Amino acid sequence: MKSILIIDDEADIREILGYNLRKEGFDVHTASNGAEGIKFAESIGPDLIVLDVMMPDMDGIEVCQVLRSNEKTAKIKICFLTARNEDYSQIAGFDAGADDYVAKPIKPKVLVSRILAILRRSNEDQTAKKNQKKELVIDREKYLVTKQGEAIHLPKKEFELLSFLASKPGNVFDRDYILETVWGSGIIVGDRTIDVHIRRLREKLGNDYIRTVKGVGYKFIDHQ
Repeated sequence: MKSILIIDDEADIREILGYNLRKEGFDVHTASNGAEGIKFAESIGPDLIVLDVMMPDMDGIEVCQVLRSNEKTAKIKICFLTARNEDYSQIAGFDAGADDYVAKPIKPKVLVSRILAILRRSNEDQTAKKNQKKELVIDREKYLVTKQGEAIHLPKKEFELLSFLASKPGNVFDRDYILETVWGSGIIVGDRTIDVHIRRLREKLGNDYIRTVKGVGYKFIDHQ
């Protein structure tokens, strides 16, 4: 369940928005001023904050700046809610780190729609980041390796060796088993054949993926 924190000094606004957001299945929390809202944000870590700009003592711009400067709250999505339509107010809001900006008066269903759009974008961004973090991809059908999206073309035996080691990340394969599986028992190769291929793979992929286990063989380390 996604959680929403409403920070607004007007009780009727908190009540109306809270009622409609709960109807949509959100876990809703409310705060009546900026200081209280910051404490709530730090303690509950909501998925999104609906933040009124015009509040006494500490306005929404200041609250947003404090939230963005705090490691615990820096990544929380923020949607400003205000009765002011001036361009400079919107610019100040986005400069402070707002994700969206909605002017009062607004129909609750419209705000719900905007909130869902912000959260959907957030999910898409997280998915994209996860895909970017997937450093090494081995496509066994295409005989293709990509590292952080960049193709690395390997000769057949290098690819087969990498693919074999990566088939069971963390498992240690001894040299004889590697030779028999990748090169075949009927093929005569030099004693340093595996070492040469491992060295070439490390030159192309970096040293973080294939580890040497002294006296035994090699293992693949999965960093995904």
